[in-house]
Amino acid sequence: MRTTHDAARAAFRDECTALADVLRGLAPADLDRPTGCPPWAVRDLVAHVHTGAGRLAGMLAAPAPPRAEVDAAGYFGAAKFTPQVDRDRVDSARRQARGTTGPAAVAAAFDRDWRVADAAVARQSADRVVRTRHGDPMALTEFLVTRVVEVGVHGLDLAAALGREPWLTPTAARVVTALLTGGRAVPAGLGWDRLTTVRKATGRDPLTDGERAALSAAGLRLLAFGG
Repeated sequence: MRTTHDAARAAFRDECTALADVLRGLAPADLDRPTGCPPWAVRDLVAHVHTGAGRLAGMLAAPAPPRAEVDAAGYFGAAKFTPQVDRDRVDSARRQARGTTGPAAVAAAFDRDWRVADAAVARQSADRVVRTRHGDPMALTEFLVTRVVEVGVHGLDLAAALGREPWLTPTAARVVTALLTGGRAVPAGLGWDRLTTVRKATGRDPLTDGERAALSAAGLRLLAFGG
């Protein structure tokens, strides 16, 4: 089952609002904490998420491709994340982060730009097609799903770096889980909630041999980013 446009947009709004609230409460030293996404510190990871969340405004200002050719799962395929693309992504975030000041300014800039992106989405029809940074034509709804993944999953990384409980919102958890599982339910015997499913599928928590066996027996292959 694919995520609807309204569900993807609601999840994007909820998760961005939650992250902005967290950023407003940070101390200046928090921005320099290391993260589980080396070589990024918190300020670098926030810059990366900020860029990703705000990217839609520019994409929607460009001409629409005639048809979509890639979905959200395909966006995260290994072919899209070559070593050079990864280096550019890492370096870009670090360059952007150099211009940041304190948490209040970081939070205000993020809050402004995700809202500009959301307003741009609101002016478009659900069947609008955009061109991704990889050059692929993609349905707006599918690209919104990737934005929810970026903000939500990296929110887990930020929570870990800050020593906080994850703030993944219910709406975002549903969207991310649906993508990672292809819309299928995980085996009930695993006892996973959505947060656990996201953490396991994205490598934030390792899969045990028993969990791998249960997934295999159910014929469920979790989407692996870059693999």
